[in-house]
Amino acid sequence: MAEPVEAFGRTIQLFLVDGTPNGLAIASIHGWTGSVLVAAQSTFAKLLARPEVDRTGIYILFGPDPSDALSMRAYIGEADSVRERIAQSAASRGFWETAVVITTSDEALTKGHVRYLEARLIEMATGAGRVSLDNGQAPSADKRRMPEADRANMEAFLANLKVVLPVVGLDLLKPRPVAATKPAGNVSDIGQLRFEIRHKSGVKATGVEEEGEFIVLEGSEALKDAGYQGANSYGELKQELIAQGVLGASADDKFYRFSRPYAFKSPSAAAAVVLDRNSNGRLEWKVVGSKQTYHQWQEDKAQAAEAAQVSA
Repeated sequence: MAEPVEAFGRTIQLFLVDGTPNGLAIASIHGWTGSVLVAAQSTFAKLLARPEVDRTGIYILFGPDPSDALSMRAYIGEADSVRERIAQSAASRGFWETAVVITTSDEALTKGHVRYLEARLIEMATGAGRVSLDNGQAPSADKRRMPEADRANMEAFLANLKVVLPVVGLDLLKPRPVAATKPAGNVSDIGQLRFEIRHKSGVKATGVEEEGEFIVLEGSEALKDAGYQGANSYGELKQELIAQGVLGASADDKFYRFSRPYAFKSPSAAAAVVLDRNSNGRLEWKVVGSKQTYHQWQEDKAQAAEAAQVSA
């Protein structure tokens, strides 16, 4: 049997050009020649003024999907000189909120390289299924037209992008959680620990944690109107889930019912939708069949990991 491959840490360098968290930023990985420049609409002009943007590279426009409030949209392009092409693309697309330019510090990318990267990024984003793409016909990453060594280098380049892009807020290459793609009856075969909410109102919900997201499973219930007078920070999200059919009426019309699994950014967001009020999901969700809260489970897991590291 092959020995498991040890995962090593990575050092990501994030340079805030303006010295502010919401300004223009440049991200890279220590020892990698790639550079990822990130701008919002308010700092787009500063992005265009950067000398790196005049190089051969890839660019991504990213923002909410106008046709689906629960989803994101992206456009992926390439150019010999990114500046003019990204400006044209941005002007003709109103959905984007974040613009990203990907190039190298040593200007090593050729036209063939960026065409390959563009095609592969579109292919990877389509496979991940997290965003809708604004591109038309997808280009083909024709492997016959690039030397094998160049293909290997570009695949290594893409592997670094898969690490950097989520750090700067773009998760378009991150595969959807397995539990979010399976019906409730088929989730047990993935072996994840389940959490539940069993509320005095009678509402019942079940969820799992995967890759930093909290997935409420198909068949779970959510309160229709808890009569709670306080604020619900996730009220708009709940209305969108209803509008998109993720939440539908239960058989007895007493609660809403999840018609398919849905991945939330946190257990608190999931609990707020289920209970129709602001909720501390770390306390509301409990390990199925026990009184152990999500918070207690996390603490136990952290202590076990620390003990394993000490004994290694």
